[in-house]
Amino acid sequence: SINGSLKRMNLDYFDLYQAHRFDYETPLEETMRAFADIVRQGKALYIGVSEWNASQIRAGHALATEMGFQLISSQPQYSMLWRVIEAEVVPASQELGVSQIVWSPMAQGVLTGKYLPGQPAPADSRAANEKVGGSIQEFLKDDLLAAVQNLKPVADELGLTMAQLALAWTLQNPNVSAAIVGASRPEQISSNLGAVGVKIPTEVMTRIDGILDGFAKFDPALMVSPATRLC
Repeated sequence: SINGSLKRMNLDYFDLYQAHRFDYETPLEETMRAFADIVRQGKALYIGVSEWNASQIRAGHALATEMGFQLISSQPQYSMLWRVIEAEVVPASQELGVSQIVWSPMAQGVLTGKYLPGQPAPADSRAANEKVGGSIQEFLKDDLLAAVQNLKPVADELGLTMAQLALAWTLQNPNVSAAIVGASRPEQISSNLGAVGVKIPTEVMTRIDGILDGFAKFDPALMVSPATRLC
């Protein structure tokens, strides 16, 4: 797989190569041995994982250390509404020297405020797309969408768009090194960059917690295999 990726991208090596999801059908030792071979062959400098829980990260990190390479990153879902990594994954990662490269920091677009309670999803949005819109449904309840609209005055006070507020909030976590964002237009990328370097005051972070109280998910048990949960 990595040989094909390197060829398609016309590269000699990757800085970071990540395991997408935990493989429950393959012994962890076998997976990490394959990564060790990749690093020794010079095809990747560092190894990461995606959507692994704290115990899986600890086990993988221990094997990586034993085999002589570095596991440096975790790529979980993380946003104002999906905070399940905070209780276990983040503390374990901080202890091990692993940082987070998070995905869906805008909760699949919900935190941009474009989905309004009691109204159909915009025709060009993710939620309106039958092929990709299934996993967003858990965020489209009217009461949750109404709560999200209450974030707009907060964003306005900080001189940010709602998307920038969501990104800045995510990057405020000291264990988050980067946030993966999608864009359908170049100007969205330019706008998203406005979140870089923004520091949200502590009292505002507390206000955001209050606005989303009862809607944000914290339970680390929600980090389960894709066989039992769509992500």
